[in-house]
Amino acid sequence: MDAFDLFRKLGAGAKFDFKRFGKDAERFKVVRSQEKDVTDHYGIDFFGTGVTHGNQEQREEEEEKHEEEGDAGAGKRKRQDEEKTAKKKKEDTQAEGSIWQKSKGLKEGRDRDKTSMKRLQHLHQEKVNRVRTQHRINVHGCDVPDPVCTFSELQSEYGLNPRVLQNLSAAGLTVPTPIQMQAIPLMMHGRELLACAPTGSGKTLAFCLPLLTHLKQPANLGIRALVISPTRELASQTHRELVRLSEGVGFRVHILDKASMAARKCVPSSNNKSDILISTPNRLVFLLKQDALDLSSVEWLVVDESDKLFEDGRSGFRDQLAAVFQACSSPRVRRALYSATCAPDVEQWCRLNLDNLVSVNIGHRNSAVETVEQKLLFVGTENGKLLAVRDIIKKGFLPPMLVFVQSIDRARELFHELVYEGINVDIIHADRTQQQRDNVISSFRSGDIWVLICTALLARGIDFKGVNLVLNYDFPTSAVEYIHRIGRTGRAGRTGRAVTFFTEDDKPLLRSIANVIKQAGCPVPGYMVGFKKIHSNCYPLVGVVTNYSEQKHYIFLDCMV
Repeated sequence: MDAFDLFRKLGAGAKFDFKRFGKDAERFKVVRSQEKDVTDHYGIDFFGTGVTHGNQEQREEEEEKHEEEGDAGAGKRKRQDEEKTAKKKKEDTQAEGSIWQKSKGLKEGRDRDKTSMKRLQHLHQEKVNRVRTQHRINVHGCDVPDPVCTFSELQSEYGLNPRVLQNLSAAGLTVPTPIQMQAIPLMMHGRELLACAPTGSGKTLAFCLPLLTHLKQPANLGIRALVISPTRELASQTHRELVRLSEGVGFRVHILDKASMAARKCVPSSNNKSDILISTPNRLVFLLKQDALDLSSVEWLVVDESDKLFEDGRSGFRDQLAAVFQACSSPRVRRALYSATCAPDVEQWCRLNLDNLVSVNIGHRNSAVETVEQKLLFVGTENGKLLAVRDIIKKGFLPPMLVFVQSIDRARELFHELVYEGINVDIIHADRTQQQRDNVISSFRSGDIWVLICTALLARGIDFKGVNLVLNYDFPTSAVEYIHRIGRTGRAGRTGRAVTFFTEDDKPLLRSIANVIKQAGCPVPGYMVGFKKIHSNCYPLVGVVTNYSEQKHYIFLDCMV
């Protein structure tokens, strides 16, 4: 390789600026290169060989064209960048719109679901309200469960033992009554309850089924359920009902017999042998005082005929009931009170002492059952009562018949008058022995006794399904007593009759009884409702009452002039 070739190679990459060094380019005859592999560089013919890299004009044209192409390329790249930016913005906008649309769709879906749920809840509540209105169920309380319309719902929703359901069917009980429809779900949920329903409406079954469901199965954990009744007859009736329902399940249901026998049976070592105990308040208090009974494991305490048990004084059980409540010391104990009539003091006590109370009323409170045909009959004087009874017997009546009187002495007098009338008549009162009372009730249920004369002993809770006539020989002292008396007939949907004698001396009490009869839809003379209302400081009978708290004596005079 000679020096020329070497220099040419060394200067092959040199650039020449024609605008600035134009004269030098003419001197050295610099031309534009025509070879493709030069890649837009300018060559110089330093050695006069004639080999140049192009002329100036071509170089300028190519340079201008290259600049134009560069400008066009830059513009094209700018437009592409702008298009990419716009496209990206559009994609971002579309993505944001899609996200917003999706979010909006989800929100609208949630709103639709929420609206649909509210609508379903509203429709369900309307259905529940229709059921309650149809059956005249009035409920006061919060978070009240829905009523049940069939007994089979108790098995699917609350786990009622299938054998208990089978026992219900065997007893012919297929559809729950209004009080059972609402009271059973409340007790199944463990709610404390005050229930008021007409006589013969199925209150006993309303608390028996929840007790059996709550206890589930027999266990040696002591007495877990306690039922208190005001009379031995009512306690025996509840015991029979529980034994019939729990047949085949194995629950140990016991009733306290005579206090002396109970003291020997219910020693502390035998407490674990009972799951459910039924008793009257006096027997429980007797055993509690002797430390022969432990109620600390009681989980359910049911008070039947609660308004009677809450009465104060000689005829009431308020003090005994307080002792029983105190003995049931378990923190898990729940209480349920049932009655056909509800006294204000009972309701006030429940609101103060029961936790999250629910009150259930069927129909009008303190009203008579509407399936009973009620009648008031004026007999003039006391002698007229006996004549009227004989007239009823002479005209003929459909036995059995219950006759209510005010006292044991009057019951004996009437019995001696009717025993010679050629009818099967008997008497029951508190002075008779328990065996005598059981025999009389058994004979009356079997039809051997046609007419049964009784005091207020049988006015509470006793279920005689076939009683056709109730005769109030002596005028009841209150509307509550009247409601319970005539409630011995017309039970479980059956029809019945009730006749009430009244005399001139009964006028002060006539107005309250007439209002009960009128409210039940039976005809009442207008003058009876127009009588003046009795004030609390007026009493129709003359007598002496002792106030033991202050050891003073008060005399109440007749308000009638």
